[in-house]
Amino acid sequence: MQKLVDGLHIFQSEVFPTHQELFNALSKGQKPETLFITCSDSRILPNMITQTKPGDLFILRNAGNLIPSYGPLSSHSGEAAAIEFAVVALGVSHIVVCGHTLCGAIKGLLDPPSLENMPAVKAWLAHAEGTRRVVQENYRHLEGQALLTAAIEENVLTQLENLRTHPTVRSRLARNELSLYGWVYKMETGQVFQYDHATGQFAAVITSQPAVTDVAGARPNVF
Repeated sequence: MQKLVDGLHIFQSEVFPTHQELFNALSKGQKPETLFITCSDSRILPNMITQTKPGDLFILRNAGNLIPSYGPLSSHSGEAAAIEFAVVALGVSHIVVCGHTLCGAIKGLLDPPSLENMPAVKAWLAHAEGTRRVVQENYRHLEGQALLTAAIEENVLTQLENLRTHPTVRSRLARNELSLYGWVYKMETGQVFQYDHATGQFAAVITSQPAVTDVAGARPNVF
């Protein structure tokens, strides 16, 4: 805890005064353009990866960057509420679902016995059942790290499909007021790979304006 307290003192005495104008503006409201959905993993820092400022991203995090499909049992979930608020109240124009390599949640999905002492995690990963089935039926030739990477990529696509079931998202997509993106952050190199519907592949993001994601089409490669 002392590390956190020391950090607070530095923030209050050095960082906040230096960025006073920004924080004054933020105190009057927020207008992020992007809802960024990613994993709770402590090694993932959305603002650092994207080099964005406070107020630029509305961030939703949970184990495995999962998005429960919209329905009677999930319509009151924290995820559904955050998505609805971002789309309706904040009017975001973009939604990014960002998975990452070395994901512990996806490791657990591929190895159910490892979750015996974590029943809540096991139940939560039911929202990635589509991922598990796709991997089981299409990637039997892979193992180890290659299998994990394929599952991480597929999970991003599964969650984009789930995202499309949310009424507010479907409505904005129908009016071309919202764009969806599927990313995978490669922790080992700092690269970000984006799913491209045209090729059915995840490719390194190297342009200033990435292509809009569509989850239909060919399955991804394993980078």
